Amino acid sequence: MSTIRRSVALLSAVCVLGTSLPLPAFAEAPSSLVTTEEIVRDTPIQQRVTELLARDDVRAALVERGVDPAQVQARVDALTADEAQQLADRLDQLPAGGDVLGVLFAVFVILLITDILGLTKIFPFTRPVR
Repeated sequence: MSTIRRSVALLSAVCVLGTSLPLPAFAEAPSSLVTTEEIVRDTPIQQRVTELLARDDVRAALVERGVDPAQVQARVDALTADEAQQLADRLDQLPAGGDVLGVLFAVFVILLITDILGLTKIFPFTRPVR
């Protein structure tokens, strides 16, 4: 009976290990892999926010407020699709030709939320929920 238990335990362990291994996702050609970063980066919403951050006046406003534009770009690249959609919706509500203050406030709120959730540690006055 002991050998049967060992055999079943070994078979179960192999099955669990086999189901936990990641499988590659292929693009159109079987030789090229598609990463999650490529999919997220190529969404139209993500591109729109990235184009906004590439503007000189936005970068100047970020630097003026002591925020590193590269760090903001990294944060924007790390946004989920829902967060990027919320940010894009807020951008649509801003007046045309308005100041960058609303955008900076939206970026600040997103950074604050990620700090509170414990995903990042930028602001020293926040405590993570975890």
